[in-house]
Amino acid sequence: MTQHTVAQTQKLPEGFVYLQDIDPSIVQDIRYAQYHNFVGCPLPGYNAAIAIICEAAAYALKAVQEVLKPFNLSLKVYDAYRPQDAVDFFSKWAEDHQDQSMKAEFYPTIDKRNVFSEGYIAKKSFHTRGGAVDLTIIPLPVPSQALWKPGDPVLDGRLPKGQRFDDNSLDMGTGFDCLDELSHTANPNVPAQARANRLLLKSVMEKHGFENYHKEWWHFNLLNEPFPDTYFNFPVQ
Repeated sequence: MTQHTVAQTQKLPEGFVYLQDIDPSIVQDIRYAQYHNFVGCPLPGYNAAIAIICEAAAYALKAVQEVLKPFNLSLKVYDAYRPQDAVDFFSKWAEDHQDQSMKAEFYPTIDKRNVFSEGYIAKKSFHTRGGAVDLTIIPLPVPSQALWKPGDPVLDGRLPKGQRFDDNSLDMGTGFDCLDELSHTANPNVPAQARANRLLLKSVMEKHGFENYHKEWWHFNLLNEPFPDTYFNFPVQ
């Protein structure tokens, strides 16, 4: 996990920014640049664990962060802009039915071939347009979090906090990217505190121009996205 990552001097398309340049206090844990994700490896196009996003979304996230900080809370971003190469890789991964290495944590009850039809992954993504973000809320000061490595246990993402992967976020009822009904934002079967934490995240994000995707408590789209018809494919570096 990186809180402050020095960006290389990549020239971004007009309208895109490095999130850290707008608000370096927002914690970043960019999972698709690492091994701890549902495919089990860094994705094509993720050459650095750093968040890039459209400028309008970055300033909206900064406004959310300003609301949270007085309560000793912070946003933590798992993913923002996502290159089309990475989205295309999801299709290849879904077709490889022999690879089930991350199933226990990330898709314990569904066939990976159905991740698109079940609505958890899209072949055309808001992320690729720069107007979506996956995130959670963490307490301040930032608690420590172990770096998951290949060979580490793959724990069911539906397990109670303390039994699943020890993410340093508030309890949201499941782990990030757990593709399961328990991750649906309004699912009544998660503990009361987790429901309250989801409501806090949803409320503060909606107040600042985002809309939650109802099947994923962590996913939010900027309502007034600047590039609604453009799918970008520049690398994250």
